Amino acid sequence: MLVLAASLIGISFAAPLIRLSASSAIVIATWRLGLSMLIVAAALLITGSWREWRVLSRRELLLASGAGILLALHFWSWNASLRYTSVAASVALVNLQPVIIAGVSARWLQESPSGRQWLGVVIAVIGALVVGLADVPGGLSGMLSAISGSAMADGSNRALFGDFLALVGAVTAAMYYLIGRRLRQRVGVWPYVSIAYGAAFLTCVTIAFATGEALLPQPRRELSIFAGLAIGPMLLGHTGMNWALGHLPAFVVNLTTLGEPIGATILAALLPGIAEVPGVGTIAGGALVLGGVLLASRRSPDQPDR
Repeated sequence: MLVLAASLIGISFAAPLIRLSASSAIVIATWRLGLSMLIVAAALLITGSWREWRVLSRRELLLASGAGILLALHFWSWNASLRYTSVAASVALVNLQPVIIAGVSARWLQESPSGRQWLGVVIAVIGALVVGLADVPGGLSGMLSAISGSAMADGSNRALFGDFLALVGAVTAAMYYLIGRRLRQRVGVWPYVSIAYGAAFLTCVTIAFATGEALLPQPRRELSIFAGLAIGPMLLGHTGMNWALGHLPAFVVNLTTLGEPIGATILAALLPGIAEVPGVGTIAGGALVLGGVLLASRRSPDQPDR
């Protein structure tokens, strides 16, 4: 749980740093992963844990690579969402992933949430939706109008489009965490993330070339932001979560990320380059998210450790 708390601090810096960057979503993701891979490679060599690759079957190697591709798609869609919607809404909606994870875990991983944990997930998700709706003009009615297509032509629903991209990020991240939970019980954290991050990096490079995005050169300010994303959200955040996946069910680890909107929103309000003060809806939704996380994080007495 201490590692998860540190990971939460790390990932809370992601959205504010991305908002400060002038680069495109795929360029940010590529550099973030590329710089992370340098540290991962050093860890593999120092610990000698690269030898653990041998215990993985071909199917497991493909699963780890698939997790990396999903992570790349998650970064691409979520980074892009921050160009259209607020930090609070984007982070909250991308963290709807616990619903997907909790549902799939019961069948694929035989790790079923208790009734109390399901209640916590529902409360947290409702809070995330409250935050998301706060950004849509007209609230719920505005969202329904946009879905029906009546309000899309005038371009007034940029926030709604950004929220949709964040939801795509939620689905891809959920599958990434589920695969991580499956494989982390077989192999150490550095061998696993080296495959996953490596596949994610190659995917992002491919997307960048296909879309005509220039990865080089980069201004010093952008490189500093990329380095911050690699050290904080990527290594402290994602790698810490991947470590925890070897000890806790995927839905427990992933629920911790629902606390990210609180940290990210506070940082977005304090940083001069953003100064994005949360509204009443964001604060109320954040309170629900926090309450749901606290409720769902408590393990029932009849739930054994794995």
